Amino acid sequence: MSGIFRFSGDEDFFLGGSSMYLSPGSCPGVYFPARKRLRIAAPSVFSGFEEKQTSIDVLPDECLFEILRRLPSGEERSACACVSKHWLNLLSSISRSEVNESVQDVEGEGFLSRRLEGKKATDLRLAAIAVGTSSRGGLGKLQIRGSGFDSKVTDAGLGAVAHGCPSLRVLSLWNLPAVSDMGLSEISRSCPMIEKLDLSRCPGITDNGLVAIAENCVNLSDLTIDSCSGTLYQSEIYLYQELPTYWRSRCCLPLGPSWFLLDETVTDLVLHGLQGVNEKGFWVMGNAKGLKKLKSLSVMSCRGMTDIGLEAVGNGCPDLKHVSLNKCLLVSGKGLVALAKSALSLESLKLEECHRINQVGLMGFLMNCGSKLKAFSLANCLGISDFNLESPLSSPSCSSLRSLSIRCCPGFGDASLAFLGKFCHQLQDVELCGLNGVTDAGVRELLQSNNVGLVKVNLSECINVSDNTVSAISVCHGRTLESLNLDGCKNITDTSLVAVAKNCYSVNDLDISNTLVSDHGIKALASSPNHLNLQVLSVGGCSAITDKSKACIQKLGRTLLGLNIQRCGRISSSTVDTLIENLWRCDILY
Repeated sequence: MSGIFRFSGDEDFFLGGSSMYLSPGSCPGVYFPARKRLRIAAPSVFSGFEEKQTSIDVLPDECLFEILRRLPSGEERSACACVSKHWLNLLSSISRSEVNESVQDVEGEGFLSRRLEGKKATDLRLAAIAVGTSSRGGLGKLQIRGSGFDSKVTDAGLGAVAHGCPSLRVLSLWNLPAVSDMGLSEISRSCPMIEKLDLSRCPGITDNGLVAIAENCVNLSDLTIDSCSGTLYQSEIYLYQELPTYWRSRCCLPLGPSWFLLDETVTDLVLHGLQGVNEKGFWVMGNAKGLKKLKSLSVMSCRGMTDIGLEAVGNGCPDLKHVSLNKCLLVSGKGLVALAKSALSLESLKLEECHRINQVGLMGFLMNCGSKLKAFSLANCLGISDFNLESPLSSPSCSSLRSLSIRCCPGFGDASLAFLGKFCHQLQDVELCGLNGVTDAGVRELLQSNNVGLVKVNLSECINVSDNTVSAISVCHGRTLESLNLDGCKNITDTSLVAVAKNCYSVNDLDISNTLVSDHGIKALASSPNHLNLQVLSVGGCSAITDKSKACIQKLGRTLLGLNIQRCGRISSSTVDTLIENLWRCDILY
């Protein structure tokens, strides 16, 4: 018994069956009660079993996948996605067809839109969007703007979107180098309802991805591919062969030698930056006679667009109505004349930064254009030089031209306007901006033979135009004039506003910013006998307008919806506060 009381609890033990015994080497034959032994020795014997707790994470991914896909609704799946990134990735890999739900209405979904930019565009966020939107109406529109080579969006993120968003209809991928054909193919297989796809600066996307889109997305009606260096011409052939005619009528593709695939269903065509297409390509496009229903053509920064190519397009497109040429440096006046003679249905022509076009070619186009031309615009064309031209006596008048816009052409002056005035007799919208060579005499020559009333006149930054021009316009066209822009005309004074107040009845938009107008001119507008119905008034940068005009501006403010008094240094802050308080329905810039 003394051996029992001398026991300190530090002796060795061994496990035998279901009972515990003292070590025979220390106290042979002495039994220690099981109760006391469990209290003393249990922590050292069973500690490994007690510290390791049971968790669902010990299950393999295959089992977790089966459990998660059997959740009864989207709310439960969204809640489970918040547990960990592992669970979020598993949930995002579950496609809609693998979810056990009684009703899966894909056609009625697609009400939500999401946009990710810069550092916020990651695969993890895309996975969260895919899981979270499935139970809240479905994702219909997704725009992703990456940050170049630092972008964290890969094919895994697109795969998550494909699995969770079968209702996706609009997808834009911009500047995502890590996205490849694998992600785009996954989108095409799981999101067959896509109607609009925009791919820009995605070098990893090649022909294979575009072919997958053509095979699976039969509803696609709008496709834009810009600066995707991996796409070649084989994909264009397949796209034109597979997609419906509705899609082919609204395309913006980096086309190459496959012009012959453009069939009669194309109505609108935009060509931008085609450095690999030469003159022969445009010549084939026109002479192939495959664009008989083309109505609108926009060409920008294409070295292959020359006079020969433009003439071929005019001959091959009998229904062509709208043409826009921007930075086509090899197009000259000869090409314009050929276009005017061949495209008899042409209604509008816009030329910008086409520096080989001179005054002779411009006038030749206007003299030979058909009777349907309604709008002509010329901007930043440095090849225009002003000199006197004598028009033939038999030259027909351009009776259909309603809108004329000449902007920032340094060589355009009074002689050119006088020539235009000889056969443009039906103008309603005239825009002459930034033309230092235009004076009162040139504007008078243009407008004196106009048979219909002018509606809009824009003479901004024409520094040599004075009050005489404004007085002539107000007298001859005061009953029809609705908009007058004199911004930056340094010679405009109060005399112009007196003429407008006296002769104009319908003007509702008046811009006299950066002129010499003073308080007297504002008073003349406010006391007009014609009760002007001004809706927009801009006097920004008029240093001669002071606080004395407060009452007159308030009187005009009864009808004003917009007022610009920026950079009017002599209008105090108290006057501005009063105007803001009283003209509560007017949007005031100060």
